[in-house]
Amino acid sequence: MPDRPRQLWLLPVLLITVIATAVGGLLTRTLYEDPGTSAPPAVLPAQTSIPPSKQPGPATVEGTLDATSHPLYETVRELLQRYFDAINSRDYTAWQRTVIRERIDTTPEKEWRSDYRTTHDGSILIYRVELGERDTARVLMTFTSVQDPADAPKELPAPCIHWNVVFPLVQERDGWKLDSSPASASPQHEACA
Repeated sequence: MPDRPRQLWLLPVLLITVIATAVGGLLTRTLYEDPGTSAPPAVLPAQTSIPPSKQPGPATVEGTLDATSHPLYETVRELLQRYFDAINSRDYTAWQRTVIRERIDTTPEKEWRSDYRTTHDGSILIYRVELGERDTARVLMTFTSVQDPADAPKELPAPCIHWNVVFPLVQERDGWKLDSSPASASPQHEACA
């Protein structure tokens, strides 16, 4: 029976030690957590359309919950933001920094400026990011463009178009770039309602 008093005080000491360790761990995590690494907020696809006077919508690239949970999402979002910003501001040099060399070589500045002279893109939403083979990825996304109907695709000369596209990406020495491939050659598109 002499061991009984020693056992009675052992349980509270053990319980206090476990609680102190848990609280210390939580405090340490809070103290050293990097607030800049939190994932950007995900958005739900809009169920209502934007009025014609507000098209093409905001020019900020956003992502669905599926897209934002992908480890490559923030890199892809930044690349696409620079790509669409370059188009919207008519900045050919900035656009060149977002695409592979082959696209630059096959799209001279004069042609690029003519193609995008009246284009403004918005309502840009990444639905999914998928990694491919050997430093490649695909991005399933939608966006809206407004333009002079004369500058719209020949098969759809509309002032406002909703696009559903798969953008192929490839990783080069200086980072991820938009590739050109059959996946982006025939996107689905329809005139805005």
